Amino acid sequence: MTNPSENDFVQDDPLSHSHASNAGQDPAGWRAKASDVASETWEQTKQKASAARDRTEFFMRDNPVPVIIGALALGVAVGWALRYATAEDEKEMEIESRLGNVNWSFLSLPFLWPFLKSAREKIGDSAETMKDGVDRLRDIDVKRYTKPLRKRWKSWTD
Repeated sequence: MTNPSENDFVQDDPLSHSHASNAGQDPAGWRAKASDVASETWEQTKQKASAARDRTEFFMRDNPVPVIIGALALGVAVGWALRYATAEDEKEMEIESRLGNVNWSFLSLPFLWPFLKSAREKIGDSAETMKDGVDRLRDIDVKRYTKPLRKRWKSWTD
């Protein structure tokens, strides 16, 4: 479907002739006038919004700390309001079982045993790796690297 042009509205409008004779003016004329008023209002709104944006940007650049503190305070206030507004929904219902307060943690040990065993092996591997790294560090001849630096330092200080 295509949008009709504004001429189609004037020709197909059954009340356009009666409005024109009652108002004493051309319907296209008052429609154009309304369109002009709307476009002027839109331009004014855009100018006001642009000016407000510029003032806000200028204020934020000149006063960054109060803006950040204000935003933080607003966030905390909204968070507290939401927390207390939903506090009634979060009430937990306690269901008592026939077994009462039995400690079921003993069932977790068989399931955790493979994890604990692999962690112990990995810790042992990492300890061996660290030991190898320390041995390699001990084998480095530090004097070989520091001797040229010491010679330069002596030449600069003498």
